[in-house]
Amino acid sequence: MDVWYSIAAVIAPLLALIASGHAVLTKRDSRSALAWVALLWLVPVIGAVLYLLFGINRINRRASALRRKALESFERVYECDLDTLRTLLGAESQNLEDLARATNRIIVRPLVQGNRVEPLADGDEAYPAMLHAIEQAEYTVTLATYIFGNDQVGHAFADALQRAVERGVEVRVLIDNAGERYTWPSMVGDLRRRGVPVARFFPGFPVRLVGINLRNHRKLLVVDGSVGFTGGMNIRRHHRRDARRRATRDIHFRLQGPVVRHLQEVFYEDWLFAAAEPLEGPDWFPELAPVGNAVARGVPDGPDDNFLIHQMTLQVAVTTARESIRVVTPYFLPEAPLIAALNTASIRGVAVDIVLPEHSNLPFVHWATMGQIRQVLTYDCRVWLTPRPFDHSKLMVVDDSWSFVGSSNWDPRSLRLNFEFNVECFDRTLAQDLSARVDARIRHARPLTAGDIEARALPIRLRDGVARLMTPYL
Repeated sequence: MDVWYSIAAVIAPLLALIASGHAVLTKRDSRSALAWVALLWLVPVIGAVLYLLFGINRINRRASALRRKALESFERVYECDLDTLRTLLGAESQNLEDLARATNRIIVRPLVQGNRVEPLADGDEAYPAMLHAIEQAEYTVTLATYIFGNDQVGHAFADALQRAVERGVEVRVLIDNAGERYTWPSMVGDLRRRGVPVARFFPGFPVRLVGINLRNHRKLLVVDGSVGFTGGMNIRRHHRRDARRRATRDIHFRLQGPVVRHLQEVFYEDWLFAAAEPLEGPDWFPELAPVGNAVARGVPDGPDDNFLIHQMTLQVAVTTARESIRVVTPYFLPEAPLIAALNTASIRGVAVDIVLPEHSNLPFVHWATMGQIRQVLTYDCRVWLTPRPFDHSKLMVVDDSWSFVGSSNWDPRSLRLNFEFNVECFDRTLAQDLSARVDARIRHARPLTAGDIEARALPIRLRDGVARLMTPYL
């Protein structure tokens, strides 16, 4: 027994030292690094295990040859350079040109022109459109989702995918390992019994150990490489309006044109990582002709070579806005740089509207939001709380001209830990449509003021303040 104590006495501080060095060298947030170092030394062995599971969040994935080939050939044909964008936007939109110049430096993929981006409200509009596309598939279907519900909606998608397989269509389905646990039994087994090829993102030990704190939160559907769907909507009954108590509002998007290639490329990389199968050839990546007027690009984000891309894009958009910023998100816990950017925009005279659900599906996150929200109310950003049903929509509109839509939320988990996918879009028609939808939400919402925050009972303020302390880990 004395020998084991001696070994532990040597190993425990060694593990703490190694993990502390890793935290100091890799953590960008000094507060996070300090918290981990303190935990590692106060609880040496347990702290090291927790750091291995939850502290190491970066993974490396080799960029595919397909991405490099696409950047060198196909995408350059439809690339929208700044001169073309200036012509499309008009000379008075210099700030939007500045925004594009900045995002060009942040995002690998170029802006491409000739796209159509259509909003689809709730599952009542999105699911029929998605199912119709699958039913019309002739060659390929790729589907990535965080949650694939074992319910009426999930079964409808499983039926459509099975019929596609039986027609000879190549189908691939990717479900996140954590997200599949939202429903029981998991749909993975059901899909496999139907003959639908399916894989889990971070499937199990030891790969799951590396990514236990990571999620593939992307929602992607591409049919025949030419019609795409993305947004914040999972595949589950909650997104239908007849879900009653559990009804969840959301907006999904149907895309056509060259930007669909970006959706397929991101699925390709995720599928290659999860299933080790390359998806190449014209059936997966056909030539795509222009079909609309939107200038757009797909923007992946995650704890790999795309780290903090969405957060930087949001900051640039806020700092270049001249007239208005509209944000709709279910979870609002931005870090200090984003809060400062929003406040500075409001001080400059930009109208900043932040639309949040009054009742969240994640109470602890809502408490943390209420503990932090005063930071944007102080400088006259307007915060609106929408009544039930819970609004899961995720979108941002700047100056009624630029939109950023997809799967990412305004919280640390989404912007630092999750694999997300958004679309950046320069299209006044789309932006004005989305702004009108935001206005409709605001008309039925309750304004939140600094006085409301101060008027809360002391126990509530303490509860929310304690929850706010956990913001970096939510």
